[in-house]
Amino acid sequence: MESPKYFHLGAIASLVALIVWLVVWEVVVAPLHPGGSWLALKAVPLLIPLGGVIKRDIYTLQWSSMVILLYFIEGSVRAWSDKLPASQLMAWGEVVLVCIYFVCALLYLRPYKKAAKRIAKELLEKVTSKQ
Repeated sequence: MESPKYFHLGAIASLVALIVWLVVWEVVVAPLHPGGSWLALKAVPLLIPLGGVIKRDIYTLQWSSMVILLYFIEGSVRAWSDKLPASQLMAWGEVVLVCIYFVCALLYLRPYKKAAKRIAKELLEKVTSKQ
């Protein structure tokens, strides 16, 4: 059950890029206050799944692909509502990176989901045939 390595690498690369992107956005490109903003701390929760994603932990990839959608929402809202063009551009970049992560994680997980369904079906058939 070997998933393509490039989906795994895409998930890692997009997650790391998103972390860096968020910090650069709030500290350098378009901070809310001169000298940087505490809003850069929004990147910290993304460090939690990073280790599991690197280690190819299926459970981490599953839950992080759902949590990452919060960043999609934030990026979408700020892309449409921020007044600064630089901030809007950074928000669209956040949306793109989140989409890349989401798609890579799902495509990496697809063979595992198919295998789990197959095993569940086989077990169900064994149980029903014994009755």
